[in-house]
This record gives sequence, structure tokens and C-alpha cells, in this order.
Amino acid sequence: MPYSFLEYDASLLSELEAFVASTSSNLEIISTVSSILEEIKLGGDKEVCEKTFLYDKAVLSPAQLKVTADELESGFASLTSKELQALEAAKQNIFNFHRKSFPQDWSGTNSHGGEFGEKYYPIRRVGLYVPGGRVPLVSTVLMTVSLAQVAQVPEIAVVTPPGSDGRISPKLLGALKYLGISEVYKVGGAQAIGALAFGTEMIPSVDKIFGPGNAYVNEAKRQVFGTVGVDLLPGPSEVMVIADESANPEFVAAALLAQAEHGSGKEKVYFLFTQKELFSLTIDALENQIVNLNHKNSIEDVLKSGFRAIYLEDLNQVVEVANFIAPEHLELQVSDEHLDFLVENITTAGALLLGHFSATALGDFVAGPSHVLPTGRSSRFSSGLRVHDFLRRTSIIKYNKESVIKAEAHINSFTKMECLDAHGASVNVRTSL
Repeated sequence: MPYSFLEYDASLLSELEAFVASTSSNLEIISTVSSILEEIKLGGDKEVCEKTFLYDKAVLSPAQLKVTADELESGFASLTSKELQALEAAKQNIFNFHRKSFPQDWSGTNSHGGEFGEKYYPIRRVGLYVPGGRVPLVSTVLMTVSLAQVAQVPEIAVVTPPGSDGRISPKLLGALKYLGISEVYKVGGAQAIGALAFGTEMIPSVDKIFGPGNAYVNEAKRQVFGTVGVDLLPGPSEVMVIADESANPEFVAAALLAQAEHGSGKEKVYFLFTQKELFSLTIDALENQIVNLNHKNSIEDVLKSGFRAIYLEDLNQVVEVANFIAPEHLELQVSDEHLDFLVENITTAGALLLGHFSATALGDFVAGPSHVLPTGRSSRFSSGLRVHDFLRRTSIIKYNKESVIKAEAHINSFTKMECLDAHGASVNVRTSL
């Protein structure tokens, strides 16, 4: 397959913006999802089953939508000792990472002597979307369920699309059982999001929806926001590798191939390099490595349409392009001398993988931070999934008469400026007694 690279010029950022936008929801997707959601809202389980047959080719009755305890047990029994050890290692790192960021309630006193503070509560009921099908994302089970459990969410429902035989990957079910999850439904796509948002006879509605998905899932999450909360809209996987003269072409090629194999066909793969000779060396390594990969054909499809290599003469240009793209995963395969500069100045990446040995796959599976990350340039304004997302915050105010008296003059000034005399009266009546 012939490969070429871009160079820095006045049109580069505009071209990259159009390239990123190619995975955004189009009008056809928006319309299709709107129809699906309306039909699920009106038709409940019957429509869920019809859509599951239409899109997943699985024949299920409403009573079969919920995964049984026996199916979960069977999935757990399918796990080998090594697989259990991997689940345990990942779980421990994920729990330890997110426990460190658990917010603390606090209280204090303001300038009037009134008490104020914040208190955090777990969201009552959440729905977690786990992609399935050809690439059942067992790791996404841990990267979503574990955070909900750290936050002590009392009710966790999981949806995942079935295969055409109506079954869920036993390894995925095994991971759910391992984490103690018992409420699992065989439904995917926009119909799963609709069921979680509106509720059906079999699937009670939730308060907030989490998890990655394809363009239809993301569009469904966007459309139900307001009826329920949503985390972010993580779409097809992205990786950017920044490489300087110290980079190993074998490492760079492996990183590019790894993120191209996710399976949607819409993945984005970026290669930014500062030495022109590194490009041909990396492409040679890529072509050698791809030969024996299980998903060779789908990876090649992604590289045909979703790969951009860019030669940049200096690190300031690298920073400009990286901050513009705001990649989901950013591997910095650079020297220690360049690493500090890039970490300090690239401020929009979903996850930073530092140094030559920090493969994105570590973050995908076992390192600790959640792999549910913003894509499609949304890292400019949002962050990866964290325990805060499973909590809600309530502010607390407590005044006594003395502190109200100290605040009264300020209140009266605001009520005059805003022409809200009832607001002022609600304070004045408390100080006049």
C-alpha cells in the first residue's frame, strides 16, 4: 500500500479539521437515530427486540433480553486462571487510581460568618454501554464498572449487543460476573441508549449513561441528553504518535497498528515526526508487522482512509498540530530532552503515554486510568472518564440571624440592580424579627 506524508503549510489545519469531521454524525445518522429513539419510547420491549433483529440479526423475545444468572456463571467459568489474574491486576490498578481522585466533602465559613460547603452523592442508577460483536471489549467492563463501584453507585445496569445467535461473549459476561454485576441486557446500538433513557417493561430507566460506542450510539446519547445524563461522546479510537530522532521505528509502527484494529473502520491514526528518514523506516516496519495480524484486512482499510503522517520541522509546529487535533491517545516516543517540553505545552490530549515503552495498550487494559476518553477533537474541552462523573455535587449554605444581618446590605443592592424586590424581602423579613 503506498503511503505519503503531509508537511506544515497554511492549509494543514483546515485539512486536518475536515479529516476529523469525517467521522461526525451526518444527517442520515441523526434522522435514523431520532426515529429509533421515538419507536423505543413508544413501543418498549417489542421495538427493542425488532431493532435487535434488524441490526444484530438476533432473534430475542422480551423475556430473553436480560442475561440470566446461569449465563453469567457460565461466562465466569470460561475464564482461565491467567485471564482471572489479568482481570484482578487491572481491577486493582483501576481502583487504586480512581480512589486517589475521589472528591472529599468539605465545609467552611464565608465572609458573613455563614457556613458553606459541598457534599458528594453517588448517582442513584447508571447504565453502562459495552461494545460487543466482533471485538467484545472486556476491558471496557472494568473501565466503566470499576469507577461506578468506587463511587458506590447503588444500581448498575449494563447493555451490550448480542451476536446473531443471541449470545454475549462469555469472556465479557465472565468479567461482569467477576465484578459482581447481575443486571445485564442483550441490546446494543441506539436502541440500547433509548431503552436506558426512557425505560421499557424489562429495562428500567437510568439517571446517566456511560460508555463508548459507534456513531449511532453517540448520536443517541446526544439526543437523549436532558432526559438522562451522559458522560461524553467517545467515538472510534484515535492515536497520535509523536516521534523524534530517538524513536524506534518498530515501536512506532506497532503503536499505529494497535489502534487501527479496533474494528469500527472509522479509527484515526496520526504520525507526527521530526526526521524525514523516520517515515520510510516506520512504514517498512509497519508493512512487516501487519502481515501476521489477525485483523490485517480491517487494519489496512483504516490505514487507507484514516491515517495521516505529518512531517514537522520543529517542536513548536508539533505542539500546534497536536493541540489542534486533540487526540484521544498521545504517545510521545521522544527523547527525555523533548519530553518535558511536549508534556508542558500539549494541553489537549485525552491520555498521555510518555516515553518509548508506554504503549497505548497499557492504558487500554491495565495501567489504571479509564480508557473511555474523548475523541473527535473533544479533548479540547472534555476529559476522560473519572470517578467524579459517577457522582453529583450539592452545595450547602447555612446562615443564622447574625450572618444574615451581615449579608443584608449586599442582598439589597443586588435586588435593586436586578429589580427583584421579593428576593430582598425574603431576607429583610428575617432580620426584622
